[in-house]
Amino acid sequence: MTTRCRVRVLCSIGVLMASIALFGCPKRPEVIQAAPAPAGPPAATIPAPPPPTPEPPRVVEAPPSPPAPAPAPAPVAPPPAPAPPPAPAAPEPSPLKDIFFDYDRSAIRDDQKATLNDNVSWLKGNSAAKVLVEGHCDERGTAEYNLALGERRAKAVKDYLIAAGIAADRVSTISYGMERPFVLGHDESAWKWNRRGHVVLTGR
Repeated sequence: MTTRCRVRVLCSIGVLMASIALFGCPKRPEVIQAAPAPAGPPAATIPAPPPPTPEPPRVVEAPPSPPAPAPAPAPVAPPPAPAPPPAPAAPEPSPLKDIFFDYDRSAIRDDQKATLNDNVSWLKGNSAAKVLVEGHCDERGTAEYNLALGERRAKAVKDYLIAAGIAADRVSTISYGMERPFVLGHDESAWKWNRRGHVVLTGR
């Protein structure tokens, strides 16, 4: 060991010895008993926070569907058209038959008497029926002449009915002369149908 090292060790020991002498042994610390703490209200107990409530699952709502279109109003039916008036009933065919005459004559022809007898039978079976005998002529001759001839033909039919037993108040007469032809034409094929006594039923 060198002299320098020795000097250092000796110096260190000297310092250590001086320190011990200076401070000596450490004293035992006094234990001071603390006074009891004044009684007071108990410390508030802080409750433990409640466990977090689990959030309900979030329901993702679908976007609202557009409102359904309002139903179209039902078409209003037009009011029914008024019923057309009933067609006039066709006149019933007359049960009485016409009597035909020769040209420019008013006498009852033999071939027409059977027709007149049929009319008499029907009138006797329908005692309340009344008739009108129309006298008609063809287009030949003047209007005045044919009116007079038509009157004679209607009277001849009436006289036959009365003679067969039909009451006179049930038969009346009128003359139309050539004013109401039954068949249009300018020859005998039309004229023979227009020279007639037309028997019309006027009431029952």
